[in-house]
Amino acid sequence: MTGVTTSDVSYDPYDVAINADPYPVFRRLREEAPLYRNEQYDFFAVSRYDDVERGLRDRDTFISGRGGILELIKSGLEIPAGTVIFEDPPTHTMHRALLSRMFTPRRVASLEPEIRSICAEALDPLVGSDGFDLIRDFGAVMPMRVIGRLLGIPEQDQEAIRDRSDATLRTEAGKPMEQHDAFATGEMFAEYIDWRAEHPSDDIMTELMTAEFDDETGTRRRLTRDELLTYLSVVAGAGNETTTRLIGWMGTVLADHPDQRRQVVDDRALVADTVEEVLRFEPPAPHVGRYVARDAEFQGETVPEGSAMLFLVGAANRDERRFERGDAFDIHRPSMSHLSFGYGAHFCLGAALARLEGRIALDELLTRFPEWDVVREQARISPTSTVRGWETLPIVLP
Repeated sequence: MTGVTTSDVSYDPYDVAINADPYPVFRRLREEAPLYRNEQYDFFAVSRYDDVERGLRDRDTFISGRGGILELIKSGLEIPAGTVIFEDPPTHTMHRALLSRMFTPRRVASLEPEIRSICAEALDPLVGSDGFDLIRDFGAVMPMRVIGRLLGIPEQDQEAIRDRSDATLRTEAGKPMEQHDAFATGEMFAEYIDWRAEHPSDDIMTELMTAEFDDETGTRRRLTRDELLTYLSVVAGAGNETTTRLIGWMGTVLADHPDQRRQVVDDRALVADTVEEVLRFEPPAPHVGRYVARDAEFQGETVPEGSAMLFLVGAANRDERRFERGDAFDIHRPSMSHLSFGYGAHFCLGAALARLEGRIALDELLTRFPEWDVVREQARISPTSTVRGWETLPIVLP
């Protein structure tokens, strides 16, 4: 069995060249170093599906309360209360239960007509053109407007909120994120919650302001102002960035596989499976970080307490021990669980919304534009160390 020290394979999560196409390195990690140790940035990584799934499931050993991003885990930064994605029980259980009230299956399903309308408003003006930027003109527009309406952000302010939220994830190419930027967005919601306090509405902001719950001490209360600001920041960021990246990857992968794209154009029953296969094949969040709270064993080796661990979702999703021909894109792939939305206690609360947005976006795009090509020399990957996807994606139409 290959272990942590037997291969010369190198994985640098900040390397621009690797980030452009990480899959050759991911394959080598799975085969040669399934438990990988990076000395430069002081972290471990696992890449096989079973190891990643087991680690994400074990929330007692691999904790989220120190952050889910390598830079945060290494920094020792105190995580603000209400940052649900970076919490452990009992506060995580409490905060997640509260937020889950806002994303019930019925509420998500009811959004379909509005999401279709938003897609039409973005795409209809592009019909008859020679091409457009799939991110600027569509991928970054629809998720922003959907989450903005859900939160209760005025339409004229949604773009600014999105840009400020996205900016916290951007890095200088080849370098880690500045830790002090990670939670820089909460205060931008302050004026909205002050206004909403006097003008309640049918939106998540109002619901979060008025919802009562039992906290970890058993006290019945509402969210504090700081908790509320953090909640809104988390929801806005998660609701914008990853769905934008998903739309970009759908555009790229289907351009690379025109025969399969034609099948989806002709049979819209394939849309849902296509979205799932894109999520498996090109996950917007290719790795998830955890702090190791107690010694753990992978591949016969010990990962010591106090370490930082990266679970390489992008590698696990192509592990041929789990997915036959894992590096091949196949919209007819038998249904098998990928890890792009996480696993276990921290499974993405917005997964149902993201899937709905992805299905509608693809359906509406194919209705108007059944064929397109990507202008690769002008496309640019977004410089972040947390999500992976296109910053700009020019496409040309026949």
